[in-house]
Amino acid sequence: MSNHLTMLVIGRLALRIVMEGVRTVRVVTVLAVVAVLAGVWMVNSSNGDESLGLADDDSVDEEVAFAEAAPEEDSREGDGGENPDAKQGQDEEEGDGELPGQLIAGGAGALGSLLIGSVFLESVKVTVLVALVSPMLARIKSNREDMLTRGRLLGYLEANPGIHFSALRDALGLANGVTAYHLNFLESSGQIISWRDGKLRRYAISSLTKEEVSKIKNPISGTRLAIMEVLADTGNLGMSGPDIRKKLQISRQLLSHHLSELRSGGMIEAASVSRRPNWKVSDSGLDALTASKEVARIESVA
Repeated sequence: MSNHLTMLVIGRLALRIVMEGVRTVRVVTVLAVVAVLAGVWMVNSSNGDESLGLADDDSVDEEVAFAEAAPEEDSREGDGGENPDAKQGQDEEEGDGELPGQLIAGGAGALGSLLIGSVFLESVKVTVLVALVSPMLARIKSNREDMLTRGRLLGYLEANPGIHFSALRDALGLANGVTAYHLNFLESSGQIISWRDGKLRRYAISSLTKEEVSKIKNPISGTRLAIMEVLADTGNLGMSGPDIRKKLQISRQLLSHHLSELRSGGMIEAASVSRRPNWKVSDSGLDALTASKEVARIESVA
């Protein structure tokens, strides 16, 4: 038992040491990069100030005139001794000039130390990889998983246009947040479309034609779907109104209303030329019937 406890303590201690090393490597890397960038910026700024600080012709003439008017004692004093103010200014300029170089050298040295340590020491190499490379690899893996999830969503929407959010989520086994995030991304990028249907939000791929979208958005349901299914079974022969009414057990007035709506929408047509013809499903009606059946199938599965 003591051995197990010792191994547990050692494992936790090793993990803590690794995490501290990872944190240290990240801090050192950030400080080194900041130092190098600051040094480069200071060098560029000083070069710019020197170029902007060049005296023009008028200022040069004024300096020459001032020098000629200066007393000879000052010139002799300058020859015999040193000016403390001038020396102090020169030292300050030299100090300012050395600072950018020190920042660049320090930052580069820190980065170089990490690189050399990674080459020769396995522990340093592992720490550097965990600190710097792992976040990038995790991001790449996350992007790859996002692309795979969006590909699954697009494929399912292509096969099941008009499916609503909950059915899509359950079919692919995704969480609410994940589904909403990827659907919003696909819709904002123009790859899918969505619309509100009562309390539901339905989705389809954006490559559908306007006619296909119209059929999905306005599926045939209820009694009209039942009428079209009955007529589709009879083929081109069609069926008369009384026969439809007997088969579906609906009133004559209700049947007349639905037949009128289906005919005005181009869903059904007369199978023969007569005063009371049989009715059959038109070509566009067959397409609408197929789409409506698919939507009904999806709804039943959800």
